[in-house]
Amino acid sequence: MNFMKVLVAVLAALALGAIIVGGCAYTGYNRAVALDENVKNMWAQVENQLQRRFDLIPNLVESVKGVAGQEQTIFLGVAKAREAYFQTKTVAEKAQAAGTFESALSRLLVLREAYPELKSNEAFLKLQDQLEGTENRLAVERQRYNEAVKSLNTFTRKLLGRMYADLAGVEKAEYFQIEEATKATPKVDFSGKPAEQ
Repeated sequence: MNFMKVLVAVLAALALGAIIVGGCAYTGYNRAVALDENVKNMWAQVENQLQRRFDLIPNLVESVKGVAGQEQTIFLGVAKAREAYFQTKTVAEKAQAAGTFESALSRLLVLREAYPELKSNEAFLKLQDQLEGTENRLAVERQRYNEAVKSLNTFTRKLLGRMYADLAGVEKAEYFQIEEATKATPKVDFSGKPAEQ
C-alpha cells in the first residue's frame, strides 16, 4: 500500500513536470514565432517607405531636369542607385543599396543651391516636402525594425531561447544599418572639373 502511494506521487510529479516542460516549450516556441513575425512585419513597413521614396524620385528628377538638365551624372547616379536597390535580396544588401541611394539623392537635392530657380519651382518644392516626409517616416520605420530585430536577437541568445528558435525554425535577423560613408555630407562640384581621387 505504501509502495502504491509512492508510485502515484512519482507519477503525479512526472506528469506535472511534463506539463510544465511542455508548457514552457509551447510558450517559448510561440514567442520565437511571434518575434520573427514582428521582424518581418517591421521590415515590410521599411520597404513600404522605401518604395514610396523610390516612386517619388522619378518625379523629382524630372522637375530638376527641366532646370538643371546638364547635370546628367547626378541623374544617372540616382537612377543606378534606385535600380541597384531592386536587385538586392538580403537586408544587408538592401541597407547598403539604400545608403548608396541616399547619397545620390543628397547630391540631387544639393542642386537647388546651384540653381536658384529650383528654390522657387513649385513642383520641386512639393516633391521635396513629400520626400522629406517620406525620409522621416522611413527613419521611424527603420528604428522600429531595428528594435524588433533587437528583441528577436536577444531572445535567441538567451539560454533556452536558441533552442526554441531552432525548434521554430527562426533565424537571427540582420539590423538595417547605413554605412558610414553614406552618412557624410555630399560633395557636388559644379565646376565641370573631374573629381580628385
